[in-house]
Amino acid sequence: QAQLVESGGGLVQPGGSLRLSCAASGFAFNYYAFGWFRQAPGKEREGVSYISTPHGSTYHADFVKGRFTISRDNAKNTVYLQMNNLKPEDTAVYYCAAAAIWQGGPIATMPERTEFAYWGQGTQVTVSS
Repeated sequence: QAQLVESGGGLVQPGGSLRLSCAASGFAFNYYAFGWFRQAPGKEREGVSYISTPHGSTYHADFVKGRFTISRDNAKNTVYLQMNNLKPEDTAVYYCAAAAIWQGGPIATMPERTEFAYWGQGTQVTVSS
């Protein structure tokens, strides 16, 4: 069955970096787009970054643009989120999700959460001194 497993979360000081990984299995990775979402305590889950298929076009929310980078390795069935210059407000549980969306061209916005069929269990990121 389809499975997404996130890893790489942890505790980091402000200004530090982390790289999250999302290992996918049980479905045709190359035919899926992927998103990273996050949810802080008491807040709604929000979209952070997105990468399309087949061209790997990317989208990043304004609040992470210039600091976070999403990428994918189709040979390893893995999606990454490189997070630099982390801030305390980035503290949240980060979720990887997969959507069966085949889309060329630039990405103007992330698809709605309901478009994502598969979700991981989440990984905690805490930014604190």
